[in-house]
Amino acid sequence: MDRIGSRIKRKREQVGLQLNELSKKVGISSSALSQIENAKASPTISTLKRIAENLDTTVGELIGENEIESLPIIKRKEIKLLTTNEFGVDVFSLSNHGLNKIMDTFLLRFPEQSNSSGIFDKQSGQIFCYLTNGELIFELDNQTFNIDSGDSLYFNARRNFRFSNSSKFTAELICITSFRNF
Repeated sequence: MDRIGSRIKRKREQVGLQLNELSKKVGISSSALSQIENAKASPTISTLKRIAENLDTTVGELIGENEIESLPIIKRKEIKLLTTNEFGVDVFSLSNHGLNKIMDTFLLRFPEQSNSSGIFDKQSGQIFCYLTNGELIFELDNQTFNIDSGDSLYFNARRNFRFSNSSKFTAELICITSFRNF
């Protein structure tokens, strides 16, 4: 709750309102608003809505729904191996996880004779992939496609799909998903 209070105070100061001016507009005492801003009290939903309206913002903005919980950058040395499936495909996280995130980004590294079975299985949502290096076979339902470096794909994760590497070279695939998998 302390973040809500500090966001309210910051927004109030940005619009140039004194504490007593906002409290009058909202219909609460200056003391009550001060307690909210200092995280000593929590506003009701209706009070929070009136505060947002009088600060020309949204409740979502005051509760921090648009804030990123962590830094938006992952340096190359910070990329983490999340898992390796039983067929040898390494899955690396390319983004920080957060409650407000609606997408996750992964790098899948396919050594020779590997496939993606068990990765992203039984999910609802969508997947966008871009092959940065090598070549892969992409199976989607009953169709098979050869994809090469520079090719991209976009599909529903509920469909039956699999990537396979039958070449002698490692392939790397970047995948952006609209669901949390790891």
